[in-house]
Amino acid sequence: MPDVPEAPEARAPARLPVPARLGRLLVLAVVFVCAACGLVYELELVALASYLIGDSVTQASVVLSFMVFAMGVGALLAKRLRCRAAVGFAAVETVLALVGGGSAMALYACFAWLGQSRSALVGFSLAIGVLIGAEIPLLMTLIQRVRRQDAGGAVADLFAADYVGALVGGLAFPFVLLPRLGQLSGALVTGGVNLVAGAVLVLWLFGGDLTARARWVLAAVNVLVLALLAAGVALSGPFEAAARRAVYGAPARVAEQTGVQEVVLTGGVGGPPGAGPGSGPGSGSGRGRKGSGSPLELFLDGRLKVSSDTERAYHQALVGPAMAGGPHGRVLILGGGDGLAVREVLRYRAARSVTVVELDPEVVRLARTDPGLSALNRHAFDDPRVRVVTADAFNWLRAQGRSGGTGRSAAASGASAAGRLLAGGRSPAAGGVPTGGRSPAAGRVSTADGAAAANSRASGDRSSSVSRSSSAARVPGPDRSDRYDVIVSDLPDPGITASTKLYSQEFYGLALRMLAPDGRLVVHAGPPLARPRTFWTVEATLRSVGLRTLPYRIPGRSPGFSGGPDRSVPHHRACARPGTDGREMGAPGLGPGAGRAGGPGRPAGIPDRTRYWGFVLAARQPPRLTPSPDAPPGPPALISPSALRSASRAQSQDRIPGLPPSTLMRPRYLE
Repeated sequence: MPDVPEAPEARAPARLPVPARLGRLLVLAVVFVCAACGLVYELELVALASYLIGDSVTQASVVLSFMVFAMGVGALLAKRLRCRAAVGFAAVETVLALVGGGSAMALYACFAWLGQSRSALVGFSLAIGVLIGAEIPLLMTLIQRVRRQDAGGAVADLFAADYVGALVGGLAFPFVLLPRLGQLSGALVTGGVNLVAGAVLVLWLFGGDLTARARWVLAAVNVLVLALLAAGVALSGPFEAAARRAVYGAPARVAEQTGVQEVVLTGGVGGPPGAGPGSGPGSGSGRGRKGSGSPLELFLDGRLKVSSDTERAYHQALVGPAMAGGPHGRVLILGGGDGLAVREVLRYRAARSVTVVELDPEVVRLARTDPGLSALNRHAFDDPRVRVVTADAFNWLRAQGRSGGTGRSAAASGASAAGRLLAGGRSPAAGGVPTGGRSPAAGRVSTADGAAAANSRASGDRSSSVSRSSSAARVPGPDRSDRYDVIVSDLPDPGITASTKLYSQEFYGLALRMLAPDGRLVVHAGPPLARPRTFWTVEATLRSVGLRTLPYRIPGRSPGFSGGPDRSVPHHRACARPGTDGREMGAPGLGPGAGRAGGPGRPAGIPDRTRYWGFVLAARQPPRLTPSPDAPPGPPALISPSALRSASRAQSQDRIPGLPPSTLMRPRYLE
């Protein structure tokens, strides 16, 4: 872009109401404030996009890339405003305050009522980037009018104030704005601060450059924009409530920002008497409601986690095969703060100890106290056999492995991640919050079992084959008596960026150390037909630590469940309520052929690939498909060995061979 010649007044010293030295400090203070506000706008877009769309890595890359590009464009466009730098800066700050401050509310509105926000995200990134990019050239011109100095010194001063302001804004966003104001009000307040800083600089410090008419017009526009931002703050509560109704399709009974995630509970006030784990075939539907047609639905960060219409099929298929495959006295549940997996475990009489590791204590509190959810889980957390640990599952497993001290010599698989993840040493284990009964004994020194050869026969995947080693390895770990017979991984879908480490080779290696020699690990691996590469990557990652696997799938999954990193709100909103246009009234039976595309019971108009849950059952030896002697009453097709074999055969037909395992440094779930 060709240079625009400066007007003579742009080079003349400004008529300031304060000494030049103080005026210079005021300009640098405005640079500081503008930089802080600009970074808050960027972080607001990244955070909101990660929440609304998912996959924080991709959203951060999109926002920052477009914004930095737009900043360069804005810097070029600002060259045309240098001749009227004060007026130009006032106009830029006014528009930036309105666009940046209202960006969060506008994005949420697009998401709630239009069903998508990707285009709006890119548009706001470009617009805010152009406006931020125009600030520095104009401020450079203004600071030179206060007192001229060499360009290098002026740039150094401006950039120093800019970078320090960015530091303050970057820290204020997660530690002050989000916890105290939330995303919507936080962005609006930031816009107000941005507007006031620009108005003070132009209308007061450089007011002598403006005509009386220009001052009145700028003052009126600033007051109008400030009033709009204040109105946005005042109406943010009703706006958010209306947007939630549009997103979730029903009024939210509970809506909390817990510090870990947003928790929303809709429908299901109270619960039918037959909705608990003791109910057998022909019992109540478990819809978690009294008389109303609204099923109980639990959303975590906007993703449907539990629907009382379909949760029974999911949790019986998750827990049943692992419990029926051998001893199940000691059970570890990773996730499962809603208490529904705990409910299924407690149906087995031999289960004497259940440890639940849940990151968000508010979900557990809700599962205990909410009438609908506690009725659905049959007050599972009140059972004296249950112990709740509030901790990150990865860190808790790691601490448990370290607390065992120095292990005794054992034959270990040379390629098994379980034998090489952790060194010896001591670290206190994560604390638990008992809900009654005795806590499991503390971990002690023990022999670690060698991992079995991977199930390469099933896949032909050389990347996951395990080489046997006859050398002895010293592996720390808990005593065999302190290991778990069953480990249930009831965690968010793989592919959500925050959960990828919970589906990594390192994570499964840590879990293997806590597994009894004849124990079983079962993993919810996402929708196997909607995201097949993700499902088979989970299976390959389990085999890479030396486990033998049995993949299987069951029908019954509602299209409202997000199938990956994206929040499928239009998908959820398009879901029919039971009895209207196809959303199933419960789980169809899992018989031969039910797991295949086009099998019986497929509702018309719903793509078959969205209707399945995928699981992987893993053990050191091929998982046994024998019924448990104390199997509880329930629909036998969900957990019977013949049904499980049919489901596994159907899923194995779609195997994708040759997939490498996912690791912490090389996550492979972004499908």
